[in-house]
Amino acid sequence: MAWFRAATVITKRKLLQRSAWNFAPRIQVLSSQQKTFHATNFTPKSQVVAPSKPSPVPLSRLTDSFLYGSSSTYLEELQKAWEADPSSVDESWDIFFRNYIGHDTSRISQVSTKQIQESMSLMLLVRAYQMYGHMIAKLDPLELGQRQIPQELDPANYGFTESDLDREFFLGAWKISGILSENQPVRTLRSILTRLEKAYCGTIGYEYMHIADTEKCNWLRDRIESEETAKFDREHCLVILERLAWSLKYEMFLGTKWSSAKRFGLEGAETLIPGLQEVIDRAADFGAENVVLGTTHRGRVNALGTVVKMPLRRIFCEFNGTLNSPDERGYTGTGDVKHHLGASYDHKTRNSKNVHISLVPNPSHLEAVDPVVEGKTRAKQYFSNDSERIKNISILIHGDGSLPGQGVAYESLHLSALPNYSTGGTVHLVLNNQVAFTTDPDSGRSSQYCTDIAKAFDSPVFHVNGDDMEAVARACQLAAEWRQTFHSDAMVDVVCYRRFGHNEVDEPFLTQPMMYKVIKNHPTALDFYEKKLVESGVVTQEEVDGIHKKINKILNDEFLASKDHVPDRKDWLSANWTGFKSPDQLSPIRNTGVKIETLKKIGKSITTLPDNITPHRAVKKFYEQRVQMLESGEGIDWGFAEALAFATLIAEGNHVRLSGQDVERGTFSHRHAIIHDQQTGVKYCPLDHVNPNQRKEMFTVSNSTLSEYGVMGFEFGYSMENPHSLVMWEAQFGDFANGGQVIIDNFLSSCEAKWLRQNGLVLLLPHGYDGQGPEHSSARLEHE
Repeated sequence: MAWFRAATVITKRKLLQRSAWNFAPRIQVLSSQQKTFHATNFTPKSQVVAPSKPSPVPLSRLTDSFLYGSSSTYLEELQKAWEADPSSVDESWDIFFRNYIGHDTSRISQVSTKQIQESMSLMLLVRAYQMYGHMIAKLDPLELGQRQIPQELDPANYGFTESDLDREFFLGAWKISGILSENQPVRTLRSILTRLEKAYCGTIGYEYMHIADTEKCNWLRDRIESEETAKFDREHCLVILERLAWSLKYEMFLGTKWSSAKRFGLEGAETLIPGLQEVIDRAADFGAENVVLGTTHRGRVNALGTVVKMPLRRIFCEFNGTLNSPDERGYTGTGDVKHHLGASYDHKTRNSKNVHISLVPNPSHLEAVDPVVEGKTRAKQYFSNDSERIKNISILIHGDGSLPGQGVAYESLHLSALPNYSTGGTVHLVLNNQVAFTTDPDSGRSSQYCTDIAKAFDSPVFHVNGDDMEAVARACQLAAEWRQTFHSDAMVDVVCYRRFGHNEVDEPFLTQPMMYKVIKNHPTALDFYEKKLVESGVVTQEEVDGIHKKINKILNDEFLASKDHVPDRKDWLSANWTGFKSPDQLSPIRNTGVKIETLKKIGKSITTLPDNITPHRAVKKFYEQRVQMLESGEGIDWGFAEALAFATLIAEGNHVRLSGQDVERGTFSHRHAIIHDQQTGVKYCPLDHVNPNQRKEMFTVSNSTLSEYGVMGFEFGYSMENPHSLVMWEAQFGDFANGGQVIIDNFLSSCEAKWLRQNGLVLLLPHGYDGQGPEHSSARLEHE
């Protein structure tokens, strides 16, 4: 056990460049004799500052949690207070003293303050590893950066010295999961530190202590701190190996056949593909049937062939530049670069579960696809009656520069727990190649990690070394289990590298010379994994060679077949939209009116308020005026006409969804789709009662967050799923649509031409010339 490993190897590395790891606390180089010791860094006694004389502790502090106690005076006063009345101290201290002394009050005199303080210090040390262990985990496959050891992980900070390593200490058994819950109340310091280092300082770094929910933290501790980490059996190892081989050899094949083509390959990040497949497999084990996938440009071509399973000959045609055949409407569109394309295919998991994967196309605008994926997922959940949000899940792949850099990523995460936008959690995979195009992390973000955005939403983050294939698989499995268990987001930060430049014709030595000197001679993750499996006897070299031969044959056969293959644009067209007209075809004018009797009947149902609702007097008058409009047929205003239109669609069985800032009341107080009871605060929606026993969410009107880009993208994704629905986004003022211009330009107005993807999103852009200035007067129609 190289116990001082983290404090020696890490600190003695030559600093090649500033990398993703920026820490402030302290650093110390240990002597060569200490290299065979513990990764924990003990400060020598001569350097330990003697504590000052404890000052009296106010009685009010006796209610503090045991996690915040420090001085011996404080402990003595706590113990005295507990002896007199256990209920006078915080519950955590009551548990502590009962655990340590038990119910035998005769033992009180036998227990010294020092013993109690040592036990408390041990628990603080355990907590420190749970909080800061990721800061000394071995995450960077290139070992470029100088990571500093946090003071909180120094046992000397808690009063321990090297002579204490084999002493036994009372740790107790607590009502929390993990190492503190085990029935081993007495342990040596060495055994405790060994367990903590194995759990928190290996090739996976865990961040979860920011989560306020104890149940969730305990769930993670059970899986992280388990003495027996789940190991992969031989069959599973072979599956992972073949997937990893496919990921790398597919890229190498493309690089050989089309050496000058931009494909934004995954060399250096090849473990991402098997990791993604582990997420899908594990989610399917927990009930997932449909996956909506959004990716970066990097790795998209790989995911199309190895995960979505689009026929390789079809992909090779994109590289060959083979023209597409017209679809059944005679429309070919303009097309787009191959690393923007989407697809939709059925997939079979490792455990033979059937999963449908929809890879959503995206433009060059980074992270723009995030809200689109979430909206499409929410729509799938609605149309499949997936109210528990188990069968339809979303997976997003981010870049380490774009995740913290693009505001739409935050806007999308901000929707994750909102009632009419939640998809039950998303698994986020971060392709962290430690450089954004040519920008180093210290110039690309202000946060410690590129994933720190996740902490704002109580999402766990698993940082993992991209060269450790099984660690990547384990982290991805854990993220999928978390999502399916708690229906909230989880993030896996795969720390890797780019073997080439931003694209295959880019020269990375221009801007990252020191990094690429290391990369040039760095083995692949496939090399590492094959060596590990062969040396451990899990597989033979003959089996490894057989996998390579099989993959090469398939690639070459598909390449030959691609020469005679004529691509069909139907490969890209969503089945739900089959039969709809193309942009160059005219649709006949249809009569969309309804009979007067139907309008009156529906109008009565949406203007009659129940007796148990007490509306605001202005709203009551508003609905009384609508009754008069209905009876007379005169003076029908925009708001009422809109409500009648919605109601007729609902009566015919169509789904209607309206979303945007303040749409429930309407910016101009013209809608009042939601009535607030002035006595109870209960909300009532008349359009929920058009049909008897009307399905929940058949009509959805929802005030959104103060976001245009993210919410408009969400509604665009929602509208893609099914043409038999009316999906609308309304701007607070029409001019504010310019906040979502990326969605308008790169999805709404061009998605069919680029990707043959149709949608039915309607934008409502209210405005008027009423003296409120240029930002409230034009709806920016000149942009559209």
